[in-house]
Amino acid sequence: MGQTRVANTTTTLPSSAEVSSPKTNGQVDIEEQLLGEDSWEEFSIDVPWGTVAGKWWGSREQQPIIALHGWQDNCGSFDRLCPLLPRNSSVLAIDLPGHGKSSHYPQGMQYFIFWDGICLIRRIVRKYNWKNVTLLGHSLGGALTFMYAASFPDEVNKLINIDIAGPTVRGVQRMAEGTGKALDKFLDYETLPESKQPCYAYDEMIKLVLDAYDGSVDEASVRVLMKRGMRHNPSQDGYLFARDLRLKVSLLGMFTAEQTMAYARQIRCRVLNIRGTPGMKFETPQVYADVIATLKEHASKVVYVEVPGTHHLHLVTPERVAPHIKQFLLEP
Repeated sequence: MGQTRVANTTTTLPSSAEVSSPKTNGQVDIEEQLLGEDSWEEFSIDVPWGTVAGKWWGSREQQPIIALHGWQDNCGSFDRLCPLLPRNSSVLAIDLPGHGKSSHYPQGMQYFIFWDGICLIRRIVRKYNWKNVTLLGHSLGGALTFMYAASFPDEVNKLINIDIAGPTVRGVQRMAEGTGKALDKFLDYETLPESKQPCYAYDEMIKLVLDAYDGSVDEASVRVLMKRGMRHNPSQDGYLFARDLRLKVSLLGMFTAEQTMAYARQIRCRVLNIRGTPGMKFETPQVYADVIATLKEHASKVVYVEVPGTHHLHLVTPERVAPHIKQFLLEP
């Protein structure tokens, strides 16, 4: 069962934690209570290779929505969206391994970013014995939540993905041709000493990252991301990237379209997919539509929404995204 909505208009929400909503009789309803900007605490969990860090928004006395960010971002990706969610929400936004404040993998270990992320979600769910989880993901994070929902179809209640339908698909020929180069690059990054890593002044780092995102984020969003995305290097009085350089080698462990469709047929939970327009440009854009069509055949409910914005629309224009998520969370 599927629904499609196209959001052609937007409503900007105030930055405070209260929003007035009109009653049908013309009177002003009780002010809607939102999480607000300061309703979070740092989070960490011990893992065999160190710690996984994050930010827990809202009450820690209830099971949270598990939120996963995109490739080479960090949990700050949700810093402008979470404050616009209802105050009774609880969201655990984590830094994936090698990102933000989470530990890097030891030397000798490779990042198979899709498979690693699914296992991490499972590790956290099992540790806290959470049931019928709700997952929220952007980009890579959305691919991971998609894969988790497919791998544990009876244990996921709702799946909310932003500008991603499933794992990024690569052509088999491109994967075959790029494997050797990817392996050499990985080994080069592994042995690169910190003294030889680029070190930047703060403003220089912000401009570098802004340019690298190529219009997907604005400067204010970059400053949000880089709160966890860079670290000070006192020996050079500058800033280094906090993420593991080895994450730049992302080719290994990619999916084919056939694999992605097989996992899509496994998903049974309720799904909200928010597609940015223009959003991200995919190598095989038809796969996005094919995944949504397959989900509508097998999942219990699918709501597909197109919202004007860049790939990082939840960070740059969160006021356009939050209403759809709030509505979906309220629906049975």
